[in-house]
Amino acid sequence: MTIRNTALLLCLTSVITACSTQPEVADEPDMAIVWVRDAAEYRAISRQAYRAATLALPGMIADTDWSALPDQKDAQELPPAVIFDIDETALTNPYFQQSFEPPFTDKKLNDWSMQHDATPVPGVTDFVALASQSGVEIFFATNRPCVANDGTDNPCPQKAVVIQDLIEAGLPATESNVSLSGERENWGKEKKIRRDWIAEKYRVIMLFGDDLSDFIPCVRRRNVAPCNVEPATKISRAALLEQYDAYWGAGWYVLPNPMHGSWTSFK
Repeated sequence: MTIRNTALLLCLTSVITACSTQPEVADEPDMAIVWVRDAAEYRAISRQAYRAATLALPGMIADTDWSALPDQKDAQELPPAVIFDIDETALTNPYFQQSFEPPFTDKKLNDWSMQHDATPVPGVTDFVALASQSGVEIFFATNRPCVANDGTDNPCPQKAVVIQDLIEAGLPATESNVSLSGERENWGKEKKIRRDWIAEKYRVIMLFGDDLSDFIPCVRRRNVAPCNVEPATKISRAALLEQYDAYWGAGWYVLPNPMHGSWTSFK
């Protein structure tokens, strides 16, 4: 091989080597988590929802014909109550979302909650304090599940963790006003059963949640008991949004959650 050919070969080899050793690109952060964690806009929207509820509260207490449950009837003599979802409605967990290794499990959230202080969603503590002072009963309904641990007699050890989370965030939580999925035989992921249970003794004047299912039943891509209708679609969910248009911002208050929820199954 001539000196000229050898030099050319070495040159080509160096070019190929350079092309094959591109620097590694850092993983892009999950911008939905970053937004909830850091954005002033997230905090503003959350405060906006609770401020709107604050302004509406006196009128909804006074109007005994009003209920935030479309099928609740003859509740004029019942004391008023409000129902909150917990995660991303009363408590916000972006630091958990960014820290856990997929896939998500409820046990991972439960273990993380036991080791970290809970953070309230902006605006919730002031609203709950005002509602309580105004004689409104507070209820929390979460789909964190009850799962018995081996070696204990407690059928729902997770409930103590949830209650402690709410208390850490400055919210009034007790055994009687917090409900978990599976805590009772018919208390599944479909929250309408628990809303109706509360409505037996209270006039429900407001609902708060981050998911369509916190307001309307049977809106999932895969039905859960007791839903016996066709599974929801993007079209059917949009139709339900319009059907209940009068409630949004007037008894029903949605908190922002771009990180997870039933919406993620509708691609």
